[in-house]
Amino acid sequence: MINHLLKDRPTKLFVIFSCFFVANALIAECIGGKIFSLERLLGLPVHTFTIFGQSGLSFNLTCGVLLWPLEFVMTDVVNEYYGPKAVRRISYTAVALILYAFLMFFLAIEVPPADFWIGSKTADGLPNMQTAFTGIFGQGMWIIAGSVIAFLVSQIVDVTVFHRIKKRTGDKHIWLRATGSTVVSQLVDSFIVLFIAFKLGSNWTWQQVLAICLVNYIYKFTMAIVLTPLIYLLEKRIEHYLGKETTAKMKASAMGLSEE
Repeated sequence: MINHLLKDRPTKLFVIFSCFFVANALIAECIGGKIFSLERLLGLPVHTFTIFGQSGLSFNLTCGVLLWPLEFVMTDVVNEYYGPKAVRRISYTAVALILYAFLMFFLAIEVPPADFWIGSKTADGLPNMQTAFTGIFGQGMWIIAGSVIAFLVSQIVDVTVFHRIKKRTGDKHIWLRATGSTVVSQLVDSFIVLFIAFKLGSNWTWQQVLAICLVNYIYKFTMAIVLTPLIYLLEKRIEHYLGKETTAKMKASAMGLSEE
């Protein structure tokens, strides 16, 4: 039976998508503690601006946003060929493994460090490795909760919007359902994570939450449009790998138009 599953191309493709989806989400969570300047990354001068009365804003983003757009691309691809049940299944798996990872980070932080290890990188400018380790992996509980809840809710929203658009457009206009579902779900994601992590967790003002939410959303909205051609590229590669007949059956099944 296992040999049959391994030889089945749609199954193999789903395993690959699932592994990438979960790994990408986990990596995004792990690197999310670093803040970078988007303007400097692109070689542009840094200019501050004001939104909702909040001054001094610029495009300073967490490194996690570098990977999250790919997560929503994968969501749309899996949704297209395997349906909403498959998206929910891999989303729940990703959330469970992210929580498991954070639990392991917490346990690793609490394990007593070896004396020699604490000062082992002093020559490199890190006088206390335990403090450095805690600073990297010890994200606050509000940030963890906000990130996980935002991810789960935004995935559900993405699936729902994607299929509502597809019911109206059929197989045409994949750019519309892919981009449309992503821009809506990313707005939900941006707001929820900031609301939970910083409004509830750090007592930010609504002005701060909404202003930074908009800055983050501008980036995510732009990336959703920029990555739209990737959807078409993946669709062509999948059709080439599985064949037109198989992909047509999979799309119909994903929409509930035939038996899985």
